[in-house]
This record gives sequence, structure tokens and C-alpha cells, in this order.
Amino acid sequence: MKTTLTVIKADIGAVGGHLKPSEAVLNRVKEYVNLEGGGLVIDSYVSYTGDDIAILMSHQKGVGDSDIHRLAWEAFREGTEIAKEEGLYGAGQDLLKDSFAGNVRGLGPAVAEIEFEERPNEPFLLFAADKTEPGAYNLPLYLAFADPMHCPGLMLSPSMAQGFTFTILDVSYTEGDRVIELNAPEDLYDLAALLRDTHRFVIKSIRSRTTGEECVAVSTTRLHNIAGKYVGKDDPVMIVRVQSQFPATGEVLSPFAIAPYVSGDCRGSHNVAFMPTKVNEPVAWFDGPALVSCLAFCVHNGRLTEPVDVFAHSFWDVIREKATQKTLEIRRQGFVGPAMVGFEELEYGGITERLARLDEKFRVLQPSGSEG
Repeated sequence: MKTTLTVIKADIGAVGGHLKPSEAVLNRVKEYVNLEGGGLVIDSYVSYTGDDIAILMSHQKGVGDSDIHRLAWEAFREGTEIAKEEGLYGAGQDLLKDSFAGNVRGLGPAVAEIEFEERPNEPFLLFAADKTEPGAYNLPLYLAFADPMHCPGLMLSPSMAQGFTFTILDVSYTEGDRVIELNAPEDLYDLAALLRDTHRFVIKSIRSRTTGEECVAVSTTRLHNIAGKYVGKDDPVMIVRVQSQFPATGEVLSPFAIAPYVSGDCRGSHNVAFMPTKVNEPVAWFDGPALVSCLAFCVHNGRLTEPVDVFAHSFWDVIREKATQKTLEIRRQGFVGPAMVGFEELEYGGITERLARLDEKFRVLQPSGSEG
């Protein structure tokens, strides 16, 4: 019987603005999953990053199972009621519909799922991001699965010698899932050409070309494409299987030491460094910076071990300092140039309305010396 890992994440209300969910909200979500998940899920783990709550579930129901998705949806609805009672900001923000329709995709929460036959030892990483865009993982995944500078296993391990297949989703296309599959290393330049545009082309999954097994699953839904208005940045989650025929844990983590620039931060409208943070940490500054947490587990017969908070290690304190300095430096430019995202990515309508009003006031100057 195959094991399925499902992580579903949502912002359902936070203390002090967009900082963190309250303990009461967290406890209600956990209680509901534990109470109602009996006989449905094998194991579960609830955590938060910034103001987003992530529910990780192991089960044998397969990807896209209605009962699993309903469990998370109802847990978030229960937590939302507590958030409303406490007067938390943005209560139920990511729950875009009033009723469940068989699957949480399209309803607001971020979803990443992966199904596999367990290996004798099955380690995996759970990444959760807050205050950032759907393509925030593009560069780290490209480097971890296609660049031997970060993943020497591509040269050293025979089981990885054939490389990996990347499935990339065009998230600007809203009529369906428009995807392309590219192989590394043959399609490396094509892969780079797409992944540079983190607003539009997002890695959806990665699989081994040696075994055909999927090893990466990323949530790819864009909230403002669903809702038609700003409801928060997309804050993606990701599951990555590691070791053996896949990159080692350290090879997957290595690119995060770059603290690359991504869009997000306050009002989802600025470019800032992607800061590796401890799990269960609130947002700190300018509703940001963009945060990413990572929990490492092993799963056996569907049972999860206790997690390791990977970015809690003292090594990452130095990277956090670097991310802080990179963020401070670019934010000094305020609204000018690359410090703020382009007009097509601005998620608050005020500037669009302002530009429309100003457009009517523009006039075309006549060439010097012309009549009239």
C-alpha cells in the first residue's frame, strides 16, 4: 500500500496584524485534526510559519482525496471561528468560499501532496513559506536538482546520473493547468529561461529520471488569480523526498544559504531576501521579510518521527543576518525600481486606480516647430 503525504496550509487569522496565529486557534486546529482524523489519517503534525498554519497528514488515500481535504478545510473553518471570537486580523482570509467542494484546490489554501512506495528508510523535508510568491522555491530547487555546485551527488551518485524531470506550471494561465516538462541536464538553458520568471513559471513537481519516482511536490495556486483581488501572497508549501536516489538533505538545503531575493514582504509588493527561519516563528518587520521554515521527518508505515527544525541550527544565524542586511539594503529604495515589484504584480488596487486617473491627464507634445 502506498503512503501519501499531504500538507495543506492557510492563513485564518493572526495576532497584531499579519504576525502569528493565536495559541487558541492553533490548538483548535490540532484538536479537530486529532479528533476527526481518526481512521482517516495515520499521523499528522501542525505547525505555523509567520501567520500561516500548515497541517501535514500521512495517509493511504492517495493524492486529491476528498475526505483528507475536507478534514483540513473543516479544521481551518473551526480555527476561523476562534479567530473571529478573538478578533484576530484577517480571520478566514485564505478560505475564499463558503462551502467545501470536494477539494481545497481553488478554495484558497495551499496544497502539496506526494504519493510513493516507502523505501526502507524514507526521509523528507517539509518547507513552508510566508509573505512570498509562488515561485520562491524556483532557484533553490534548480540549484539542488540541476547544479553540481550545490548537489555534488549529480556527479558522484550513479542513481542520480540521469538527472531529473521538472514539471513547470504557467500560473498566469487561469483556464487550466498549463504545464511543460523539461529534463536536466539536456534542457538546462530552457529550464533557466522559464524559472527566472518566478511570478509566472513555477516548479510544480520534480521526478527522478532513473526511477520515475516523484520526489518534489510544490503548491502552485495563486490566490489573487482565484479571488480576482488581493487576499494575501501565495506563501507556498513544499514536500521534498531526500537521500539515496534523490539529493541529500544538505544538498537541498544548500541553496537557501544564498537568501535569494523574492517578492512579497509588506502588502506583497516588495522584493526582499528569502530568510530561513525557525518553525513556529512570527513575522517581525514590514510584515516580513519573506520567510521559509523547514522540518525534517522520516516516515515509516505512515508514522511520522518527531521533526528536526532544520533552520534552528546556529549555522543559519549567519544566513539570517545576511538576509536581514540584503533586505534592509533593498528596502532603502522604498518604491523605486527593483525594490518594488512591477505593476502587473502589485496586489493592491490603489496604485492601478491612481495610474488610470493620471493616464487621462497625459498629453502628447507636438514636435518643435510644427504647426498648431
